[in-house]
Amino acid sequence: MMASEQQTVLAPVPRSGPGDDEARQPRPARRWLVPLLVVVLLAQMAAAMVTTAVQQTPTIDEPVYVATAAEYLHGQGISYNPEHPPLGKLVIAVGVAIAGPHVDTAFDGPQIDLGPHLLYESGNDPWRLMFWARLPVIVLTLLSGLVVFAFARELAGRAAGLTALALYSFSPDVVAHGALATLDVPMAGFLLTAVWLLWRARVRPRLYLPLAGLALGAALATKMSALPAVPVLLALAALSVWTAHRGAGTRRRLLRVLAGAALLTLAAVAVVWASYLVVDPGLRGAAQDQVPVVHGLRATLVDLLPFPQAYADGMRIQFRFENHPWEGFLFGRVYTGHLWYYLPAALLVKTPLGLLALWAAGAVTLVAVRRLRPAAPYLLVPAGVLLASAMTGARDFGTRYVIFLPMFLTVAAGCVLAVRRRRAAFVTGALVLFVAVSSVRAFPYYLPYSNEAFGGPARTHMRLHDSNVDWGQDLGRLADRLRERYPDERVWLVYKGSGVPSSYGIEAADPREVPVDDVHGLLVVSDSSVAKAKGRLAELIAGSRPVDEVGHSITIYRR
Repeated sequence: MMASEQQTVLAPVPRSGPGDDEARQPRPARRWLVPLLVVVLLAQMAAAMVTTAVQQTPTIDEPVYVATAAEYLHGQGISYNPEHPPLGKLVIAVGVAIAGPHVDTAFDGPQIDLGPHLLYESGNDPWRLMFWARLPVIVLTLLSGLVVFAFARELAGRAAGLTALALYSFSPDVVAHGALATLDVPMAGFLLTAVWLLWRARVRPRLYLPLAGLALGAALATKMSALPAVPVLLALAALSVWTAHRGAGTRRRLLRVLAGAALLTLAAVAVVWASYLVVDPGLRGAAQDQVPVVHGLRATLVDLLPFPQAYADGMRIQFRFENHPWEGFLFGRVYTGHLWYYLPAALLVKTPLGLLALWAAGAVTLVAVRRLRPAAPYLLVPAGVLLASAMTGARDFGTRYVIFLPMFLTVAAGCVLAVRRRRAAFVTGALVLFVAVSSVRAFPYYLPYSNEAFGGPARTHMRLHDSNVDWGQDLGRLADRLRERYPDERVWLVYKGSGVPSSYGIEAADPREVPVDDVHGLLVVSDSSVAKAKGRLAELIAGSRPVDEVGHSITIYRR
């Protein structure tokens, strides 16, 4: 393919007149401006994530991932947390290895006790261990920001790349979950990387298809929720190869398409197998909990996957979770089961208003602008399919299940600048600034963020629960608040999280275990428990007066 064709595929640029190329050559003084801005944006994001990582106590999901990572380091196989593949926990294990915690290899209790045992019962410093466990995820989140920048820059230029990176770096959801030792952001980052490499494969398929397969395999080896994207990425691989060989005959193009799809698949499958072999070279591992039996279409799907038996067992456990009647909370309503519109509603609350506007404008731009239209399937279709899949899930727990949207759609949002009108650039800049201000105002409480239309972080608990607002992250802050403002007062605590209150100096009793009339002093309740309070807890709250709040996730009442 000629150089001019490569430029059209990878980085569409507007038509220009004679002499414009010389005018566009960067001056020496400006040559470092774009790299400098990239560093500044990522540095502020890193500062925000490190600050939250240092200040927050373990969220509900983190301890089991961290403890499982420690088990991996000590050759304990994959008996714990089999419902998630190993790669994301191997990433976390890098930080765990640096922290060097003491691991009780004789522990054989249930999975729910594994994390607390490592953090609070094995002689380790939970603050230090959690920081180091979170650090590798922070690094991966920053690297995913570079992919966002590179993807948008190739589509619509340097300004588009910087715009996309700014939106990504100020996204409260990405900052919040990118600072935790969890699997959502790493999976989404690997998936975006795979799509970006498939886009580049339109020019050099031999180089980028294998790399895309490795990135797709990394996503699959991190979290099984990436599986619905596999057919989409196979189709995109076929499209890229077909485009790359437009000069060949139809038969030859079809053969190369099939070869490209096979190469992508083999690379992805190899990564999944490698992640399990690293943890358990003999593939002997068996789940610590009993693996459920799956029937029907789900059983067929599990049997068809070319992955290790442990991966299939993990899928069966995930299907059991999907069959559970979970309790949800949305806009003040407590319900049992699943609401198909839960995630769109939660996104409406938890996404900055400027970001929502630019997501929509970016999607329209990709479809409407002719030279960007080839990129629309790469950005919009995977995101749409994954969103539709997540909307069918049984667990209405938070926007972390669609954390890929701030990655894919911010790339699209940057492409708004492809509309060469001064008004478009001005409006885009104003919206980016609006997003930045909204995000900075939430610092350091990114997990309970909600936008201005819904009252900001202080009111998120009135509309959402669980990882949207209160995931157990503020136990340490609560300890500081009680020590500073309420010394020597009687404390009654209903805490939703994985932390152990006494390990942070909180001496409290459960008010639900004594008669209501015996509860006097401070009643401290996690906001997720407040949202779904019933019976004795609802009676206690009704007879109490709110006097304080901690981190927008815990309310302190006085009785």
